[in-house]
Amino acid sequence: MRAMQIVEFGKPLKLNEYDTPTPTGTQVLVRVLSSGVCHSDLHIWDGYFDVGGGQKLDMASRGMKLPFTLGHEIAGEVVAVGPDVAGVTVGQRYVVFPWIGCGTCAACQAGDELLCPAPQTLGTRRDGGYATHVVVPHAKYLVDHGNTPIDLACTYACSGLTAYSAIRKTETVRNRKRIMLVGAGGVGLAGLEIARTIFDGEIIVADIDDKKLEAAKAHGAHHVVNPRAEGALAKLQQDTGGGVCAAVDFVGAAASFRFAFDGVRRGGKVVIVGLFGGDAPFAPISMPFKMAAIEGSYVGNLDEMHELMALVRNGRVQALPYSTRPLEAAYDVLEELKAGKVLGRVVLTP
Repeated sequence: MRAMQIVEFGKPLKLNEYDTPTPTGTQVLVRVLSSGVCHSDLHIWDGYFDVGGGQKLDMASRGMKLPFTLGHEIAGEVVAVGPDVAGVTVGQRYVVFPWIGCGTCAACQAGDELLCPAPQTLGTRRDGGYATHVVVPHAKYLVDHGNTPIDLACTYACSGLTAYSAIRKTETVRNRKRIMLVGAGGVGLAGLEIARTIFDGEIIVADIDDKKLEAAKAHGAHHVVNPRAEGALAKLQQDTGGGVCAAVDFVGAAASFRFAFDGVRRGGKVVIVGLFGGDAPFAPISMPFKMAAIEGSYVGNLDEMHELMALVRNGRVQALPYSTRPLEAAYDVLEELKAGKVLGRVVLTP
């Protein structure tokens, strides 16, 4: 098998070759047909996440050993199964749910693998999809994608699932008639398509890149706003009668959070998804005055993945913009993503 791997944080990926693994027990070996390149891959490639205050969440301190294979948006074909596997056969194609826990802790036993203290996520803790093959620990993590093109199907494992779970979290807001999506990158545009499916109110998209705003408008946003435009926040508050009901921050930077929080009405809610990082100065007194809620959202669980893919299989979720590149272009794609040159999603096709 071949894999494009991190051999040194922040340096070009290297194409390495290994013996193709043989699955054991409940393991399933999947030949990777598509693997999406996610913005969070940039942070892992850099070797850290910026948690603000000059502090970094270092990947080495989390036990990551190099070389390592990125890629958590994976779809492919089953080519071998372990002796304890049931329900799948060689030749079947699936999307892989990558957000896997240890399987034994209380959180995992309750179905909350996202809360597992010892996660085994493909592409962040275990070798992922920037490769020709990947080992999936159990067949339950293989999800039917129906007639969805395999190049697109992989994107639902993160960009689609993350957006779906985050938008569902806004449902706790009373009288929810208007939501704002902050950030129109790959996850944000996936969020727009999903919001159009599961939310029947007005959708506003905010981004500092006018080209991305044009894409959002073309994909069904009712209104778009550039937070850097003069008077943007005041106009948003005026046009919405005091602010939107809820906002989903797909960026997770200081400026995006500030615009999201200031842009919601009293009693509204901000869901933070993005992992850009940094500090966000915040006055705690604004919470009781505004009676607003702030909630974090990290991808989604396996049940939500099945809910989302049911919508996808039924043709209710339209495709986000995406393009394909060969596996060997993984490093170039990361550089383009870092420079803000990617619209939608780039998918590697080993």
